[in-house]
Amino acid sequence: MRTLREGMSGSDVMEVQSVLKRAGYFSGPVDGVFGPVTREAAALFQRGFGLAPDGIIGPETWRVLERFLLGYDLYAVQRGDTFYGIAKKYGTSAQALAVANPELDPENLSVGRRIVVPYSFAVVPTDTAFTYEVLVRSIQGLKARYPFLEVTNSGSSVMGNTLYTLRLGRGPNQVFYNAAHHALEWITVPVLMKFAEDFLRAYAFGGDLAGYDIGAVWQKCSIYLMPMVNPDGVDLVINGLQKGNPYAEDLVRWNSGSADFSTDWEANIRGVDLNHNYDAAWHLGQEAAEALGITGPGPTRYPGPYPVSEPESGAVVRFTQNHNFRLVIAYHSQGRVIYWNFMNMASAEAQVIGEKMAEIAGYRLEEASGVTSYSGYKDWFTQEYRRPGYTVEVGSGTNPLPISQFDAIYAENLPMLLYTSTI
Repeated sequence: MRTLREGMSGSDVMEVQSVLKRAGYFSGPVDGVFGPVTREAAALFQRGFGLAPDGIIGPETWRVLERFLLGYDLYAVQRGDTFYGIAKKYGTSAQALAVANPELDPENLSVGRRIVVPYSFAVVPTDTAFTYEVLVRSIQGLKARYPFLEVTNSGSSVMGNTLYTLRLGRGPNQVFYNAAHHALEWITVPVLMKFAEDFLRAYAFGGDLAGYDIGAVWQKCSIYLMPMVNPDGVDLVINGLQKGNPYAEDLVRWNSGSADFSTDWEANIRGVDLNHNYDAAWHLGQEAAEALGITGPGPTRYPGPYPVSEPESGAVVRFTQNHNFRLVIAYHSQGRVIYWNFMNMASAEAQVIGEKMAEIAGYRLEEASGVTSYSGYKDWFTQEYRRPGYTVEVGSGTNPLPISQFDAIYAENLPMLLYTSTI
């Protein structure tokens, strides 16, 4: 973690602003600019924890902030403690403690035992750039709050970042949703992560979500989420080219000599467009790319040297092959459109489901054309399994979409995600 002070900017500043806002210390905009209001909020936070109130986020402040970024604290039980008393001390609920510590007797706690105390605010940030580091923290925080959450390492990226998969529910009806094949489209990551948090909360505390009985859904369905297929590319777009990147010189060359990857880079760290790397008419996709002058690594459209050449697409394929998915969705941006079908291989049922999805979200249902109609994940799934597969393009405008669109995007997609998991 770098030391943050007034005058600096970046995704780490956004993350600090976001968590200070959720914790009630910051009232300014989450804009990634460390200005006077951020400095004052940091100083207020520091005073509350006995730190020097200099408004600088250094090692000691980061150490205390870490528990807020994770959304929980580890508390050592003292004599006479109960869940109710601990919860009151932290401004949270005894029920939240019981969910996070299911093996403990709330009225008979062992002195010195360290327990998870969830804070009262949400774990998943929805107002900040969603880097791989934010993803890892969010998953760790959700797992601590909801220990029944199943988290799997489903493979690694080129740079060795884990491709995490989350499982919601334990039922036989299996569906799979993934996001961020394309680096610029990282706004799709918090869509799935916020869905996971809302789903887990509804299951743990009872009640419905968007009109669905989540307890019943949990028993009927197994919803698998891979929130970030392309972590290396996402971090390249958000944080830029970092010192020590082994592909640094190549990346600049592949990006037409530019070290700015924030507005055009969709590919993985080797310049391969992951959503054109699947073995579904891959050679037609290669020909279409070459017709556009794309013959090697670059920001977009390059399908790779051969089908499934990349560890990220390979991990998605293996994960799919190891399950029995009734339906899959690959999340992208932008256009507020749902693509279905692949070379007329999709069933009539897939069209009916797609029409309902479009009605729920207020999106258009279309079939892809041109270079975009080959070698995508939903194309491969449709070809291999003849089951419903969709590419959902969220939001409107130019990628990367501003995080200010998140609330509208999530409101459109939440009921659709629940619908497709239960049919």
